[in-house]
Amino acid sequence: MANLGPSEELRDAILAGRISWREYSRRYLDELREPGGVDARNKRIKNHGQKFTLRLLQHLAKRETVTLLCHCAEEEKHCHRHLLKALLEKKI
Repeated sequence: MANLGPSEELRDAILAGRISWREYSRRYLDELREPGGVDARNKRIKNHGQKFTLRLLQHLAKRETVTLLCHCAEEEKHCHRHLLKALLEKKI
């Protein structure tokens, strides 16, 4: 579900080392919580139905295992899927 990934701008900033993990984390969570149905900042992947997708995953995670995948290595500590997991588990 690509609409739960970070914006292209944010992804590029962390990969280029222009922002810290702390700043990335804050901005990523802000992006997930921002109002509106479509993220106009992304040229390739639009944020269609992001809030619905989050609610759906939270609902599913209460009943069964939800697997979050990314292009990052599984052992990568600084990956948005760890933030997403904590959000789905309502730890943040």
